[in-house]
Amino acid sequence: QVQVMESGGGLVQAGGSLRLSCTVSGSAVDDHNLGWFRQAPGKEREGISCISWSGSSTYYAQTVKGRFTISRDYAKNTVYLQMNDLKLEDTATYYCAADRVGVVVTSTQGCEAPDYGYWGQGTQVIVSS
Repeated sequence: QVQVMESGGGLVQAGGSLRLSCTVSGSAVDDHNLGWFRQAPGKEREGISCISWSGSSTYYAQTVKGRFTISRDYAKNTVYLQMNDLKLEDTATYYCAADRVGVVVTSTQGCEAPDYGYWGQGTQVIVSS
């Protein structure tokens, strides 16, 4: 079993930055791909960035590429999402998740919500003008 807990959301002005953190605990944490997803009101949950269990592969959605950076710290069992140049449309609840068995993360795949089975409660990010 894997437990996931996010932190770091808040209110920020457009153009600003935030860093989200996600602490993962439980069995075989290092064997899991980890990801960040977000869901805005009235919209489906979307995968925005995922990182492979080895840390060697990352995926970014086009909407965040070049602005967001995912990283993981194995010593702290934590994955981060550095968000720069935030836009109004980045407003959403952000979720961290660990994958089910068998997901392959590359630059073009491996970040679909149905493939991730262990979810945090979410942290809200509000970008104001």
